Amino acid sequence: MTKAFGAVTEHTPLVALDIERREPGAHDVAIDIAYCGVCHSDLHQARGEWAGTLYPCVPGHEIVGRVSAVGSEVTAFKVGDTVGVGCMVDSCQHCSACDEGLEQYCDDGFIGTYNGATADAPGHTQGGYSQAIVVNDKFVLKVSHPAEQLAAVAPLLCAGITTWSPLRHWKVGPGQKVGVVGIGGLGHMGVKLAHALGAHVVAFTTSDSKREAALALGADEVVVSRNPDEMNAHANSFDFILNTVAASHDLDAFTALLKRDGTMTLVGVPERPHPSPNVGALIFRRRTIAGSLIGGIAETQEMLDFCAEKGIVADIELIDIHDINEAFDRMQRSDVKYRFVIDNATLNA
Repeated sequence: MTKAFGAVTEHTPLVALDIERREPGAHDVAIDIAYCGVCHSDLHQARGEWAGTLYPCVPGHEIVGRVSAVGSEVTAFKVGDTVGVGCMVDSCQHCSACDEGLEQYCDDGFIGTYNGATADAPGHTQGGYSQAIVVNDKFVLKVSHPAEQLAAVAPLLCAGITTWSPLRHWKVGPGQKVGVVGIGGLGHMGVKLAHALGAHVVAFTTSDSKREAALALGADEVVVSRNPDEMNAHANSFDFILNTVAASHDLDAFTALLKRDGTMTLVGVPERPHPSPNVGALIFRRRTIAGSLIGGIAETQEMLDFCAEKGIVADIELIDIHDINEAFDRMQRSDVKYRFVIDNATLNA
């Protein structure tokens, strides 16, 4: 049995659980989990705010640990390797999306690290708020950051790749002006990555109090989006805007800032639909509003390697697993800079 923390019902706090993990098959990698990031998705799923939660629900899809065993057919990993697991642990592996390394868009739907259908007991996947996990080797990632950074690497497996994938797909780089809307768990990574890719980065925040923090993350400029004068000063000037805000809001204020042929990509799913955008603002300047979902395994590995080379990690607060319910409450109040990470060794306490 493996020690874990999870929700038994949507109305109860997360509690200590004993869960089963399968014995490694021929293509499996067994991992002792050292750290697991805490994503807002974990809260939504565990508390039943998203439909279809399967209980007991053990959240966690920002996993860093060390390999404890490998299957007979595994060649890319060995015992002792430092590895990561993100939001996916399987997919059909034969559709056009999977063939192109875009498993997150699998025609049959990818298998999530938790709450996904599986033959293993109890019939659905259980995530990283646990001592260990067993994962198909195709969905395991190499981590090359130094040991002292590993806790802060964990959020790269979701927040990092969710922002990296659109930045790469829309070819963000030197000579471009790029906006990042929202300076939270996703947004702070978006600023760091866009800056490291060589773009001129403008951070958008609703609060003037976040100005210095955004500059410290790597933003070249900061705009308070509630200030019309600051917004108007940037009209028709952005090549690309990465919008990380999950709350429903007026998109027109940001599309008006795009150049002709500019794109704003959304990575947050709002609790209710955004107000319908002004179609004229799109048509008359050939602007685009797009969406992007996490990232494929190949581009996640690319992101991890890039971050290791550049020394990029998330800004985190390391917590004891027994403080997870307080962390959920604080996260709901946006009282974290910028990501909680669980020290999984505390599961042994």
